[in-house]
Amino acid sequence: MAERTVFQSMPKKHVISLGAQATVWEAACVMTRANCGSVLVLEPPDKLLGIVTERDLMTRVLAKALDPQKTHLAEVMTANPMCVPPETKVADAVLIMLERGFRHLPVVSGSRILGVFSARDALPREIGTAMTQAEFNEQVNDALG
Repeated sequence: MAERTVFQSMPKKHVISLGAQATVWEAACVMTRANCGSVLVLEPPDKLLGIVTERDLMTRVLAKALDPQKTHLAEVMTANPMCVPPETKVADAVLIMLERGFRHLPVVSGSRILGVFSARDALPREIGTAMTQAEFNEQVNDALG
C-alpha cells in the first residue's frame, strides 16, 4: 500500500480563514460551523499570517480570561506557522507535529494555500510509523548527548 500524502488525506480541501482583526468569537463561530479545529489568519488576498486552533482558544483566551468578543486573532495566533507542500507523506507530517508539539499543519503549494492537515487525518498505521521514527530520533539524540 502506497503512503498517502497530506493532500490526499485531507477530507476538507477548502480553506477556513479570517483576517487578523477578526475576533476570537468570530473564529470560534466559523470553526464550529465548518466543524474544524483551526482557522488560518490571512492578509488579503491570501498571505498566511498565522493559525488559531481550538487549543489556542483554550490556553491563550479562556485560561487567561480574555474577552473573546474583544480579543483579535492577531493577539492569540501562532504567527508564521510551519507549512508543508501537498506531496508530504502523512507519516512525515505526523512526525513533524509530534516533534514540534502541534496538531495542525497548513498545506501550501507555492503561494497557494490548499488547506490544513490535522493529526486526525492520519491513519493509525501512519501514526505508528511516525511514533517509531520519533522514538528513534529521541534515542539518537540521547546517544549523541
